[in-house]
This record gives sequence, structure tokens and C-alpha cells, in this order.
Amino acid sequence: MQPNICHQTIGDMTMAYLEYPGDGPAVLILHATGFLPWLWHPIAQDLAGAYRVIVPNLFDHRAIDPENGWLGWRDLAGDVTLLCDRLQLRRPMMVGHSMGAAVLTLSHTVHGLDAGKMVLIEPIFLPGEFYGAKISREQHPMAAKAIRRRNGWSDRDEAWAYFQSKSFFQSWDREVLSLYLAHGITGDNGNGLHLTCPPEREAALFMGSIQHDPWPELARVKSPALVVEGGQSENKPFIDLKRVAASIPLGRYHEVQDAGHLIPMEKPAETLRVIQSFLDG
Repeated sequence: MQPNICHQTIGDMTMAYLEYPGDGPAVLILHATGFLPWLWHPIAQDLAGAYRVIVPNLFDHRAIDPENGWLGWRDLAGDVTLLCDRLQLRRPMMVGHSMGAAVLTLSHTVHGLDAGKMVLIEPIFLPGEFYGAKISREQHPMAAKAIRRRNGWSDRDEAWAYFQSKSFFQSWDREVLSLYLAHGITGDNGNGLHLTCPPEREAALFMGSIQHDPWPELARVKSPALVVEGGQSENKPFIDLKRVAASIPLGRYHEVQDAGHLIPMEKPAETLRVIQSFLDG
């Protein structure tokens, strides 16, 4: 199944999204920082039919805040809430990974987006002292790394060889990596290829993580929520996802063994099983 590539006006902005038709309840899926909706394709196409699946693009509809240099996650959460209103999604099931999971949480608790159930995969809830901190892009460890990311290849063969050579991509499912090659880089009028989400925008998204502290919001999550953690996640030393699950009134915790932070990219089939089991259960 190939999705419909759609656009929706929200205020003075236009948000792109993938839509997979279905007769059942709506499922809203949000991607991680620096990534894109197409990486959810192996999972979304299997959910489609039983569900109507909507996968928005979070990184290119909004201007970077000129004062703070960020794309604030609370602001993105408001945009997602407006999108659901425009599309008349009533109590959608919600699935998010990393940044996407945090944005979904803020959509629900800050902006009042009602949810049927929530699956929060490796949500980014930083230690409390990070929120509201006045730091520069160079002082933010992930933003500083993102801004230095390589952003140019002569052709797709060179890009494929580059991705395959990086340890970051070694654990990825081959289909998901192929989707990243197909949609995560784009041509620029004969002058080679570059990242669809450029380093400046990825850095701005990382900076936006500190706009709003989500920890006080967790007690206000009204929906049943499954918090999913990779057993080998590099975030375990500083993000306590068992505490996140315990802070949500109807929260549950699930660990995917032998997976890191990028569970949907590494284990899409197992990710699908976890999502279906929780949504259908």
C-alpha cells in the first residue's frame, strides 16, 4: 500500500502528512527528531484498513524561532492538535517515537487533544533542570552534533555507501534504511543531494525540547498509555521511562529487548506487534 500524500492548512501554515485509509478508528503517528513520516511506512501500511493512519511531517511547516533558535515542542504539539481538529479526528489513537512521543503528550495535556490510547516509544523527557535553561545551540549536546551533520552527496550510490558505513545505521532494518535513502535525502537541481530535514532544522528541533517541562503534565494524562523502552537504549542512564509510566495514571511499561533508542527503525515488525496488541487489547 502506498499512502496518500496530503497537505492541510493550519492557521497561516501548511502541514504535510501521509494518510493510509481505513474504516476503523484514526491512529496518529509522530516521528522522531530529524526523521520523517516515511520511516513509519512498514508499520503504518499494516495498521491501515483496520485503522485510518495519519503520519504528519513535523519539521518543515513552521519557521525557526528567531529569538531562541528552536522549533518548540509545545508549539508543535499545538500544531498537531489543530491538524486533528481540521481532519476531524475524534479521540485518535496516538503513537509517537522520541520527540514525537513527547509532542503527543503535550498535545494531550497542554492543548487538550483527547486520545483513545497512547503508545509512547522512547519518549524524550529530560531531567528537570534542562527545561527553561538558557543555552546556545553549541551548548546543547544533540543540537551541536546535528548542526555538524554531513549534508551533501553526489548521487544515491554515494549516499547509500555513506549510510551503510556509519555505525548509527548498522542496526536498522534494511527496508527502513531504504526508505530513509529514498525520502530522507532529496535532489537540488542537479547540484547533488542533501538531507530532506537539513541540519539547521534538526538542531532547532533538539533546541525545542527544552521549551516546556513535560514532567508535571504526566499526572494529567487521561488515556491508557504504554511506555516502550529499548533494552539497550543509550538514553537509559538519564531518562527514567519506568518513572514516566508510573507517573501516568493509566500507564504501563514495556521493554523491547535487544533494541536501542531507535526501536521502530531497528525492529519494525516487533514494534507493530506491540502497537497492535495495545491498541486492540
